[in-house]
Amino acid sequence: MRQVRSILRHWLPIAVVVTALCGFVYVAVQQALRQGANDPQIQLAKDAADALERGEAVESVLPPTVDVGRSLAPFLIVYSDAGEVLGSSGLLHGQIPALPSGVLEFVREHGEDRITWQPEPRVRIATVVVRFMGQKPGFALAGRSLHEVEKREVKVELMAGAAWAATLTAALVVVALCEIVFSNKRKD
Repeated sequence: MRQVRSILRHWLPIAVVVTALCGFVYVAVQQALRQGANDPQIQLAKDAADALERGEAVESVLPPTVDVGRSLAPFLIVYSDAGEVLGSSGLLHGQIPALPSGVLEFVREHGEDRITWQPEPRVRIATVVVRFMGQKPGFALAGRSLHEVEKREVKVELMAGAAWAATLTAALVVVALCEIVFSNKRKD
C-alpha cells in the first residue's frame, strides 16, 4: 500500500502537467482550424464591400446561389444600411436565413464582425460581416459551412484524447517501474 501511495505521489504531478499540455495543444489546434475557416469569407466580404462602395450593382458581386444547409461553397448576402436584404446567394429551404439581431449594429459601430452563425440546428456557418460606405452604404456578409472544419475538430479532439491517455499510461508505467526498481535497491 505504501508503494502505491509513493507511485501516485510521483505520478500525479506528471498527470497534471500532461493534462494541461494536451489541453493547450487541443485548444491551439482547434482555434487555428476555426479561425482559418474564415479566410475565404474575409476575402469575399471585403471584395464585395469594395465593389459596392465603388457603386457596382449588388448582382455583380453575388456568387452562384447555394443551399447553405447542404453546400460547402461560400455565399454572400448584401444588406442595406437599414438592414434590408438587397441580394443573396445563400438560401436555406429556399429562403434567405435571418441574421441574429444585433449583428449589423455591432458591425455599424466596429466596421467588421466574425461570428459563428447557426440559423437552425446542424447548420453552422463561419460568417464575416463587413460595413461598406459610398453613396448607398450597407453590409456585406460572407458565410461558409463549418461542416468540414467541425469534422477536423472532432479528429483533433480524438487525437488529443488518445495522446493524453497514452502519455498518462506510459508515465504511470515508468513511475511504477522506477518505484519498484528503486525500492528493491533500497532493500538490498
